[in-house]
Amino acid sequence: MFLEGNIPLFPARFDMNSWEQEQMQEREARLMKSFFPQTAAKVQSLVEKECDRLEYDGSMLYDEYPDKFMMEQICRKIEREAGNGEVLAQTEKTMEMGELIRVLFFHELYRRRCRRRRCRYF
Repeated sequence: MFLEGNIPLFPARFDMNSWEQEQMQEREARLMKSFFPQTAAKVQSLVEKECDRLEYDGSMLYDEYPDKFMMEQICRKIEREAGNGEVLAQTEKTMEMGELIRVLFFHELYRRRCRRRRCRYF
């Protein structure tokens, strides 16, 4: 019982519409980031730089259950970079900055995890 011709073991599934939708979502995200205030834009760029550094196969960013302690360490590192390497005094303003960093970091983490799930085959 031989089959003639080359038949793949699995169907090749490449949906061009999903690729276009992904590109459209990226353009819209860039547009929304352009509306950020100056401080938030600076923090967002630091967050993206740190996420780019940690984006590789087997990274803890893509663990099923990311380690909360390590995520907090990354946020503190971003805080130090945002404060130009100085350890900031715990005032209300710096606490708000820390909260902003955490929100932006976890949102960027969520966005990258979703993108990886959707675009794994691209």
